[in-house]
Amino acid sequence: MVPIAPSRVSDVKMRAATGKTRNEWFGLLDAENAATWSHPEIADWLHREHGVGQWWAQGVTVAYEQARGIRIPGQQSDGTFVAGSSKTVEGDLRATLDRTIALLSDHYDLAPSAVSHEAKHPTARWKLADGTGVLATLSRGPLGSVGRCRVALTRLRLAPEELEAEKQELAGILSRLEG
Repeated sequence: MVPIAPSRVSDVKMRAATGKTRNEWFGLLDAENAATWSHPEIADWLHREHGVGQWWAQGVTVAYEQARGIRIPGQQSDGTFVAGSSKTVEGDLRATLDRTIALLSDHYDLAPSAVSHEAKHPTARWKLADGTGVLATLSRGPLGSVGRCRVALTRLRLAPEELEAEKQELAGILSRLEG
């Protein structure tokens, strides 16, 4: 039996946003044999045929895939998993991104493959030799916290058995990020 993640969205909110409850969508998708479709095909069908907004189409699709045993909680559409950790630190976005890049580049002995300093949420991305990746995303700190920002690190394309160790590794890296 594939575990199903508890829904974070009530059927009342789903009906208000999409016109149907989760089970009503699942019935329509089952009638179309959507369990044999790819993730993008399901989301596109919901959007194209029923006018479901893109964000909601993704949510309905993931819930359907989990309910039908196609995807387990936390699994990405390519079958891999992600692990993450975050920390709020002193500093502005640009300077903190630079410190984060230096820390991760030293840790992985690799320069980032992409950096975006000017985005609303600055990012840096590393492509590791084993086919996985690392994404650093920064955002302004909690409301009212001047001079603070949140650093989120995400390891991409992991196997499920790697998740806990990778979360701990990311938390350890963040613990070395000084303000």
